[in-house]
Amino acid sequence: MAEFFQRGVVVVSIDTEQIWGYSDFLTESQFEARYPKAPEAHAKLLARLSAAGVSATWFVVGGLARHPGSADRDPSLWQCCSFLDRLRAASPAQEIGLHGGLTHLIWTDPRATRDVVRRELQDGIDALTPLGGPPRSFSYPRNAEAYYDLLPEHGLHCFRGGPFTLAWRLGHSVPGAILRAWEELRRAGPPPVWPYKVLPGLWSIPASLFLFPIGPARARWIGLRSRVERFRLGLEAAVSRRGIFHFCFHPENLAESSHGFALLDEILENLVQARGRGDIEIMTMNDVVARMERTQQSYALQEQQLHPELSQTHRRP
Repeated sequence: MAEFFQRGVVVVSIDTEQIWGYSDFLTESQFEARYPKAPEAHAKLLARLSAAGVSATWFVVGGLARHPGSADRDPSLWQCCSFLDRLRAASPAQEIGLHGGLTHLIWTDPRATRDVVRRELQDGIDALTPLGGPPRSFSYPRNAEAYYDLLPEHGLHCFRGGPFTLAWRLGHSVPGAILRAWEELRRAGPPPVWPYKVLPGLWSIPASLFLFPIGPARARWIGLRSRVERFRLGLEAAVSRRGIFHFCFHPENLAESSHGFALLDEILENLVQARGRGDIEIMTMNDVVARMERTQQSYALQEQQLHPELSQTHRRP
C-alpha cells in the first residue's frame, strides 16, 4: 500500500466524550477528581493544535452538542456547545467525526440490538450535523466494533479500527493490560498502518498507538518519557515505510496529570519538526479516505487505458 503515500502520514484522532465515556463507572465527583478541569482541556488542546498548524479528527459524542436534559447534571461535564462552535471555526480546519452516537453506547453490549444502535447512530449524526454537515468518520466506544453495515448506510465512510498488536487484540482483559504496560516499559515502536476496505464504501484506518495513561499511579512505575519516545518511534516507522502513524488519545488523558500539556507540547514539537523536514504529511481521517479513493480511481483509469479490451468485455451489448 506504500504507493498510495509518497511519504509518511500522521493521523491524530481524539475521542471527545467528557463524562459520557466514563459514566458507567465514575460519578461526576469521581470523574472531576480523576480528571481535574477536564472540560478546559478541550480548549487548551485545540489551541495547541492550531498554534502548531495541525489538523486532527475529533470524534465527538453527539450528546455533547446538546444541552443536558436533567437538572441534577453538571452541564459543563455533559455538553460543550460553545467549544464545538470554536472547533468548527478553527484554523487549520479540524474534522468533526462521530464517537459512538448520541451517547457513549458500547456497540457490543447485549442491550445494543441493531434497532437500538441504528437509533443511537442517527441521533448522534443529527446532533453533530449543524456543526458543518453530517460526519463522515466514526470511532467505536472502547474500540468495540460491530454492525459495520450501519456505517455506510448512515453516510459514514471510514472508522478507526483497533490496533493490530497482540496487546490490543486481547482487549480490556488482565493479560491485555499487562502486555500494554510491558510495551510501554520497553518502549516498543508502534507499527505503521494502512487503510483497508471492510465493506464497499467503508474503510478502516487502524490505530497505531493510544497514549498510555499519565496519571500519578501509572507514571510512578512507567515514566512519562516513554510516551514521547514511542511517539517518535511511530513517526520514524511511518517515514521509513511510507505508511500511516495513527496516534489516538482523549483530552481527559491530558487532564489527569499536571505534566499533560508539557508532554503534548513535546509530542507536537516532534511532529512539527518531522513535517518541516518534509518527512511526513498530516492528514485527517477524511483526507486519508479521499486520497485512497482518488488514487484507486486513477489506477482504474490507467488500467482501462492500458487494457481497453478488459473494459470492453464488461460492457453490455
